[in-house]
Amino acid sequence: MLHLVILGALLVVSVVHATFYPTYPNIKTCIGLPVQYSCENTTVVTDSCCNVVRGGLVLQAQYWDTYTGLESHGQLLPKGSWSIHGLLPVNCDGTFGQYCDLSRQYDPKPSPSTLPNGTVITPYKGPSVKDFIHEFGRSDLLRYMDTFWINQGAPNEELWAREFSKHGTCTSTFDVACYEPGYKEHQEVVNFFETVVKVFQMYPTYDMLAAAGILPSNTTTYTRAQIANALYSQTGADPWLGCHDGSALEEIWYFHHVLGTEQYGNFKTLDSITPSTCTETGIWYYERTPKSEKAVSH
Repeated sequence: MLHLVILGALLVVSVVHATFYPTYPNIKTCIGLPVQYSCENTTVVTDSCCNVVRGGLVLQAQYWDTYTGLESHGQLLPKGSWSIHGLLPVNCDGTFGQYCDLSRQYDPKPSPSTLPNGTVITPYKGPSVKDFIHEFGRSDLLRYMDTFWINQGAPNEELWAREFSKHGTCTSTFDVACYEPGYKEHQEVVNFFETVVKVFQMYPTYDMLAAAGILPSNTTTYTRAQIANALYSQTGADPWLGCHDGSALEEIWYFHHVLGTEQYGNFKTLDSITPSTCTETGIWYYERTPKSEKAVSH
């Protein structure tokens, strides 16, 4: 009994001393403003924190990797699921930015290392973005990311850092100004990760394909129409299909316009504006390498 009392007291102390900071932006100024989809506005957008002005065509990108290269370190792919690539912002005119705010550059291995205008991206050497997540008490988010947001050939957190630095800084609703007053450093980074996870969960690609009889196989190939039609039947739009060497399915992008903020707004699925890199027939959806997967809860 004494043991239980002491344990209970310790739990109470741990809860009392745990610090949780909010990660959401300040959207009070958005109340009463016109509600409109990004890239479809008919009136001038007056607040880029309330609507996705920069990076208004949003791509939810997923990978189908067959191995990680770090299996010996326990870095495994989620069984029965594709993995997260990220949220890729494209401007309404079809252009796109990269590493748009170098004061928030957390990528230890920038790619590209030099922007088209000649700007050199200095590799980041500070604390890991995992530490940022811990600062906000989001161990639940970190567990999910370590399960579904998997890098290949390098630790997961390097991919996460790249996706925020390269893409998150190019989306207007993740600007630091959107979190004022009371902004806490790295607040928008964690909020970006939350948003990436939320949108990924909209598209259970593995299940949608499996329901149409399309499963990973080293003996059976599929047509591009079979894959596209299976996804269209559940999303109402044609995503971009990416294949290595034209025949090995490895990536899918779902296109959107967003009503409101990227964090909490409504995502309207659109047809891809980019031609597929997959051939029309003979597409391989390869099985993963043995021991490269782990069972996960969806």
